[in-house]
Amino acid sequence: MINRLLILAILAFTISFMLTPFVKKFAFHINVIDIPKGKRKIHKKPIPLLGGLAIYISFILTLIFKLGKLSNSELGIIIGATIILIGGFIDDKWDIKPLYKLLFQIAATIFLIFFGVKIKIITNPFFTYNQYINIGCFSIPLTIIWVIGITNAFNLIDGLDGLAAGVALISSITILVIALLNQRNEAAILMAILSGSILGFLPYNFNPASIFMGDTGSQLLGFLLASISIEGAIKSATAFAIAVPILALGLPIYDTLFAMIRRKINGKPIMQADKGHLHHRLLGLGLTQKQAVIIMYLVSAVLGSFAIIAMQISSQRSYFVLATVILILVIVAWKCGFFKHTD
Repeated sequence: MINRLLILAILAFTISFMLTPFVKKFAFHINVIDIPKGKRKIHKKPIPLLGGLAIYISFILTLIFKLGKLSNSELGIIIGATIILIGGFIDDKWDIKPLYKLLFQIAATIFLIFFGVKIKIITNPFFTYNQYINIGCFSIPLTIIWVIGITNAFNLIDGLDGLAAGVALISSITILVIALLNQRNEAAILMAILSGSILGFLPYNFNPASIFMGDTGSQLLGFLLASISIEGAIKSATAFAIAVPILALGLPIYDTLFAMIRRKINGKPIMQADKGHLHHRLLGLGLTQKQAVIIMYLVSAVLGSFAIIAMQISSQRSYFVLATVILILVIVAWKCGFFKHTD
C-alpha cells in the first residue's frame, strides 16, 4: 500500500510541477492577474492567479489513472471539486459577490452528499458505554456547515506566498497518516494524490511567488480537505471523530473563528476584511513573509501532531485534548491582542 501511495504522490507531483508554468502563461493570456491595490495587498508587482488549476488537473488526472474503478465518493468529490473550481475561476476573473461564491459552495456540497460523502455518526464525547451518536436528520446540515466552513477558512488564510498551500500540504499529510492508521485506504489514496499535487505547485508559490493559487486554488484545497477528512478522520468504520479533523485543519479554522470573534467584539461586520489575521500580526512584528509562513507551518504541524495523538486515544480524551488546545490558543490570542480590531 505504501509503495502505491508513493507512486501516486510522485505522479501527482510531476503533473502539477510540469503544468504550473503553462497555467501561469494561461493566466497572463486571459488577464487573470492579481494587481497590488489597497492596503491589504502585500506583493508589489502583478502576479498571475489560477494556480489552483494546476492542482486540480493533477489531482483529477492522477485519480483517474489510479488502478481500479472510481467509487461513488470519489465521483462526488470530483464533481464537487469541479463546481468549486468553476466558481473560483469566475471569482478570480470577475471578483463576484460572496453570496454567489456561497451558492457554488452549496451546490458542490449537495453533490458531495448525493454521492454519499456525509457525516452520519460522530464519536460521543460524554459516555464510554455508548461511543457513537447517530445524528440522523442533522447529517446533511452538519456536512454542509463543515465543508463550507473549511472551504472558506482556507480561502481566508491565503494571504502570504505559500501559506495556504503549505498549510494544506501539512493537513493532507496529517490526514493521510490518520487514514493509514485506521486502514481507510480510499482516503489515504486521495490524500497522497492531493499531497503530491500541492507539493508540485508549492515551489512556484513559495516566497517570492511567481503565481498565486487564487480562489480557484484556496477554495479547492479547503473543499478537498473537508471532503476527504469525512472519509479519513474516523475511529471506527463509520464514526466521524470531530476532534481529529478540527485539530488536523486547526490553523485556518482557529484563524477564521478568531477573526469572527474579533469583528463581533469590535462591532464590525463579520464578513468585513481586516488586517488582524495571524499572518498580518506576524508581519506587524517585523517578520519577513518567509519567517511568518514558516512559523505558521510549524503551528500547523504541531496541531497535526495533536490530531494524530487524538486519533489514538479514547473519544473522551480526544475531546479533552481539543478543548485544552483551544483554551491555550484563546489565551495566547487574547494576550497578544488578536481580538483587537485592526483596519
